[in-house]
Amino acid sequence: MNIVVSNVKGGVGKTTTSVYLSAAAVERGWDPVLLIDADRQASSAEWMEESPVEGVGLVEAPSERTVTRAMSGHAGFAVIDTPPGDERIVRAALDRADAVVIPTRAGGVEYSRVAATLDMIGDKTPYGVVICSARLGTNDLDEAIGWWTESKVPIWGIVPERVGIAAGPEARLSRDGLEVYTAILKRAVRKRSI
Repeated sequence: MNIVVSNVKGGVGKTTTSVYLSAAAVERGWDPVLLIDADRQASSAEWMEESPVEGVGLVEAPSERTVTRAMSGHAGFAVIDTPPGDERIVRAALDRADAVVIPTRAGGVEYSRVAATLDMIGDKTPYGVVICSARLGTNDLDEAIGWWTESKVPIWGIVPERVGIAAGPEARLSRDGLEVYTAILKRAVRKRSI
């Protein structure tokens, strides 16, 4: 199974989402679990080198050809961290996706970037947005939830703004973060099997 984490906009939480989904897959008993870093910036690879997640293998695949090969050549569960702005790599990953998780933030410019990502997803591929670094109880979050609901875009999760979740490789994975991302993973897997 290939879960692609994608948004054509950078800085929305793709790497954090990818690492946490990989760790959640291990906790759910998937074996083997592979994190495919398709971004030339190699943020997932850097995170995994600095703070490895037990049970998660890593493949760096920063080109259309290498991401295609990595996604086709594994047996098990893979999470693919895609780059912002490299449409060829993103399309190669999305073409092989079993489900797509779209991290976003609450706020105005996010909608058009998610819409651009949605335009690249195949008609039969399940997808959902995950609102990252959400400030609970704010108008921005309420408006974002309303926007996605009205647009009939499934919301697979809301990740509260917490230092422990977004601390990157310098911190251990947060138990709260793993619980939130495990629920997101369950939605992605369930939508794929329908």
